[in-house]
Amino acid sequence: MKIKQKKQKTGKGMSLIVSIVLIFCILGAFVFYVAGRISKEMSAAAIDNLSESLDLIRGTMEAILEKEAEYQKLITKELELMDAPEKLVQFYDGSETMVKLSLVPEGASQGITNKGEAFDPEELDFSAGRMVEDLPISESYINYMGAWAYTLKSPVVLKNQQTATLYIEYIYESFDKALPNRFYNSSASLYILDAESERLVLKPKGMGEREAGHVNLEDFYRANQILEADVKEEITKNVKAGKNVMFYHDIQGKRSLVYMWAVNDGSIYLIGYVPVESIQREGSAVNQNIFIVVLVMLIAFCICCALYFFTQRQRIRAAIEREKERELHNRQLAEALQAAQVASKSKTMFLSNMSHDIRTPMNAIVGFAVLLAKDADYPEKVREYTRKITASSQHLLSLINDVLDVSKIESGKVALTIGEFTLSNMVSSVDAIIRPAAKAKRQNFEVTVTGIKNERLVGDETRINQILINLLSNAVKYTQEEGNIWFRIIGLEQRSSQYEHIRIEVEDDGYGMTPEYLETIFDAFTRAENSTTNKVQGTGLGMAITKNIVELMGGTITVVSEIDKGSLFTVELELRIPEEQVDRNFWKEQGVSRILVVDDEEDICRNVQSLMEDTGVRTDTALSGEEGIRQVCRAGDQDEPYHVILLDWKMPGMDGIETARRIRAVVETHVPILFLTAYDWEELEKEDVQAEIDGFLAKPFFVSALKEKILEVHAVFDDRDQAVDNLETDSLEGCHFLVAEDNEINAEILMQLLEMEGADCEVTGDGQAALERFQNAAVGEFDAILMDVQMPVMNGYEATRAIRGLKREDAANVPIIAMTANAFAEDVKDAVDAGMNAHIAKPVDMGLFKKTVHQYIKRKE
Repeated sequence: MKIKQKKQKTGKGMSLIVSIVLIFCILGAFVFYVAGRISKEMSAAAIDNLSESLDLIRGTMEAILEKEAEYQKLITKELELMDAPEKLVQFYDGSETMVKLSLVPEGASQGITNKGEAFDPEELDFSAGRMVEDLPISESYINYMGAWAYTLKSPVVLKNQQTATLYIEYIYESFDKALPNRFYNSSASLYILDAESERLVLKPKGMGEREAGHVNLEDFYRANQILEADVKEEITKNVKAGKNVMFYHDIQGKRSLVYMWAVNDGSIYLIGYVPVESIQREGSAVNQNIFIVVLVMLIAFCICCALYFFTQRQRIRAAIEREKERELHNRQLAEALQAAQVASKSKTMFLSNMSHDIRTPMNAIVGFAVLLAKDADYPEKVREYTRKITASSQHLLSLINDVLDVSKIESGKVALTIGEFTLSNMVSSVDAIIRPAAKAKRQNFEVTVTGIKNERLVGDETRINQILINLLSNAVKYTQEEGNIWFRIIGLEQRSSQYEHIRIEVEDDGYGMTPEYLETIFDAFTRAENSTTNKVQGTGLGMAITKNIVELMGGTITVVSEIDKGSLFTVELELRIPEEQVDRNFWKEQGVSRILVVDDEEDICRNVQSLMEDTGVRTDTALSGEEGIRQVCRAGDQDEPYHVILLDWKMPGMDGIETARRIRAVVETHVPILFLTAYDWEELEKEDVQAEIDGFLAKPFFVSALKEKILEVHAVFDDRDQAVDNLETDSLEGCHFLVAEDNEINAEILMQLLEMEGADCEVTGDGQAALERFQNAAVGEFDAILMDVQMPVMNGYEATRAIRGLKREDAANVPIIAMTANAFAEDVKDAVDAGMNAHIAKPVDMGLFKKTVHQYIKRKE
């Protein structure tokens, strides 16, 4: 039985081998048949390609002849319009193709040429009657330079009467550039034959195997052993008839294809030959490649068949096992990588954000605190430093709140805090942070605002500040000392009347970035790596944070940069315009209806006029101090004086200080004069200009900043602080608070802040003490209770619940406000759940505190 099974397997194997051999034989026969067909078809195709190539060359030569004839006709037309056509001919310098111009008057035997010699037309042979664009063409000849040439003649007709004939000589070498440099890889030869004289007038460079040219057609026959009389007779017959000729012939021991191609109706011919092996070279190469491919396929097929029977099962089984192992391994790696990435980000995000975002405003706070101690005796500087410290502190506080918000860190989401803000305050706070850093590196920091129609906008001021500080702090860090940084805010065309479309540009001439780094600049944890920037510290998160915030606001951010030339960051945002944009009664109440702006930069003058356009205040401008004084005098004579004058400090000619002195001399009443300047005020104060001016305005110009300065100028200087306080609507004057605070320093700060606002408080050290004090207090004795949360004995939540549970008529209504460093969203919810009315995070923002307290005191009343 086994023997029978073995014989059956052997029989099946032999049948398979016979079948494979038969298939190989059929395949081989088919391949040989296809190879022969391909060889024949490619030879025929090569001959067709040769004909097409000759037709293309012929077309090129005929186009050159036609262009020459057309150009000669244009020259002839120009001669017909000239009173003295001989001058044009005499002064023509010639060109690469037109080497000689000759003009023969009608009836004359000789004429003039541009070479300054006599010309005899009888020396040229036009008897063949060949034409190019209706112009006769002469038989070829060798000109005075020893080059083969031909001449076209055209009649000069004036008032329907021929007055002269223009002859222009052209050389055949002009065809050389138009003909192909390599024809069949330089194995083919190509000559130009004059049909009438049967002379070979040109052999292009790089053509053919022979370097020596032939004199005439008979020389061509002898050199290539074309000696058959019937062949030469047939060629002569076709040439006379202007027909193309192509035939096979043995030339120099090689089977070749000889061609003679008529150009311009047979006036000239392209003649030459190409070996047949060159024509069939592509076909032979294809056949060889076919045989190689077939052979390789047969060998591979045999090997595959041999291996197939022995390894199929093992290979399939091993492949399946490997695929399972690979999938398991990849899944494990992916899970491990994801876990590692999540762990790494969660561990480092806090410190990374702290390092990148908090150091910049903290530097401003420390720096201005030092300046505050130095200039404590100068109230104006103290107020300015305090304002800048407050702006930096608010920015720092907002960053800390965001960084410490656990839910935002875990989810990766950031919510925008939308509110009204003014561009002037935003630019001022950013300038207060960036300018000291730029000044420390002796950098020029220039701020400009143009085209803005609405200063007061609705958006997340903190996030916009974060964008600007990230971009500008990077510009300072990555710009060399004494470099330049430009901060521009530009108003663009509004897409909607309800939104202000602005462009923010931060440009520097610093180190720049490579194209490769620009592709990843907005990815997290990426920094440019080179010998110049490696010394600059950073986390590599700034640009990623900036891009996320910009996109969250619906804006765009782009960057262009070049190594050693600087970078330009562009941010475009659309911010909503508040419904109540300006107080139109302000200017009337302050008695301001006309102002003068004196600045040598016309763009700044136009910008001020544009921003003041909707206020109803007439704004005049002057580009120099002299012109400004003339306008002040003219306004006084017309009894329409200026109510405010804005002066630039440094102007060509008369500067701002001298201009202010002269204005004071010619104006009887005191008109407020303000310096509108981009320079540091400390530098201005050294000039001792306090007597001439009433204050400073920093560029760029903002209407809101001007309004604030006008209020300061019009207020009584000795009682300025009180006047400013009187503008406050949320006053705490006379309020009495119960405070639960276990930290003595925090309690002391709060007491001082309340005392500054005209309020007082009573402090208890824990929640239990606060509960007992409220129990013993008279009804209505305390306007509100300020409750800390984390305290000993009884915490703030427990104390609040206990107060709300007292059997007193005011226990349920007395405002209880949480004042705690616990600033998470969950803390706010816990405070409300415990019975508190509101939540204020430490450090205390007095503006927010007054609004919150005033709201609940009003409710109580």
